[in-house]
Amino acid sequence: MPKKPQKTRQQRRVSRTRQKLLDAASGLFAEKGLDLTTIDDITERADVGKGTFYYHFKNKEGLIKVLINNVLGELRQALNQKAEGITDLSELMDTLIGVHIEFFSSRWEDFVLYYQGRADLKLKEGYAVLEEPFLDYLATIETLLNSLIKHPLPKPVSHRIACATAGFVSGYYSFAVITSVDEDVDATFRSLRGALVASLTRFISEALAQNKK
Repeated sequence: MPKKPQKTRQQRRVSRTRQKLLDAASGLFAEKGLDLTTIDDITERADVGKGTFYYHFKNKEGLIKVLINNVLGELRQALNQKAEGITDLSELMDTLIGVHIEFFSSRWEDFVLYYQGRADLKLKEGYAVLEEPFLDYLATIETLLNSLIKHPLPKPVSHRIACATAGFVSGYYSFAVITSVDEDVDATFRSLRGALVASLTRFISEALAQNKK
C-alpha cells in the first residue's frame, strides 16, 4: 500500500489554524450556545483575523456542519464497533445507551452539539446543517436494531426507539451538569437505564407481535 504524501509546512499550518477555529467554536458553543456565539467571538478566541475564518468556512453554519459531522461520525463508528457480535436485543439496547454515556463522559462540548441537533429536529426554524447528520445517526441506531430482528420494525416504530435512546442520553447529561461533583451520576441513572432497556425491549417485542398480525 503506497504511503500517503506528507503534508507541506504550509498545509500543516493551514490545518492547525482550521483546528484552532473549530476548538474555539466548540468551547464557545458550550459556554454561550450556538445562537449567541458570533464569528467575531470565534476569531477572537482563536486569535486569528476574520478573513482567516472565511478562508476556512463560508459562514458559522459551515463550521457547525463540520463539528456535528465529526462528533456524530465518531459516535456512529463507536456504536457499530461496540454492537458488533451482539445477538440479544436487551444486551444491544443496554450497549447502545452505554456507548453514548461513555462517549460523552468527558466531552461536554460535543454533547452541546448533540443536544442542539436533537432539539433542532423539533423546531420549525433551526440549523439545517444539524438535521441531516443527526438523522443519519438515528438511522444507524435503527439499522442496528433491525439487524437483530427477522421481521424489521416499521420505520415509524424503529425511529421512535432511536429517538427514545437519544432522549434518554440528552436527559442524562442535562441532569449531570447540574449535580454536585461528588455525586455519582452514573449510579443515579443505572436503575433508570435498566428500566429504559426493559421498556424498549418490551415495546419492540409487542410491536413485532402486532406487525405479524
